[in-house]
Amino acid sequence: MKKAANRQHGFTLIELMITIAIAVILMTVGIPSFSETIKNNRLTTEINELLTALNVGRSEAIKRGVSTTVCTGSVGASCGGNWEDGWVVFVDSNGDGTIDAGEEIRVHDSLTPGTTIAFPRTSIVYSGQGFAVGFTGTFVLCDSRGVSKAKGLVVSNTGRVRTASSSELTTAGC
Repeated sequence: MKKAANRQHGFTLIELMITIAIAVILMTVGIPSFSETIKNNRLTTEINELLTALNVGRSEAIKRGVSTTVCTGSVGASCGGNWEDGWVVFVDSNGDGTIDAGEEIRVHDSLTPGTTIAFPRTSIVYSGQGFAVGFTGTFVLCDSRGVSKAKGLVVSNTGRVRTASSSELTTAGC
């Protein structure tokens, strides 16, 4: 009967060093593009939240047949401040421009730090027919990468909201 050879299994130091070097190279290439993907997804999520709020405001105005407002602010306050601090969709049943108890429909908290929204007004008022007369404009959402990676929404007098083209974003700025 032959005795089995005493063989040890494992990695040599050179094999281990080569494996670590390959892992470092892959991480160096992969992490920046992953970071870019995260930033793109964050902007997309936030512009979709704003789009939803604007569409809910218009829809509720048509459904209820009364004016509905989408404005900067928080529950229990009047409209004002910055879009970055959040927004509220509410039915202003008494027409005072203040968010009274029971009037809010949807509230959105502040945006991710470093994200800005450029829009010349602090509110959009939809009539009972869903029109946003006099509130035409472009929302431009930017992060630290500037207008080249910005996303935007255009609100027309008819109340319709659509995605802004890249040429509309570069003229609007961040």
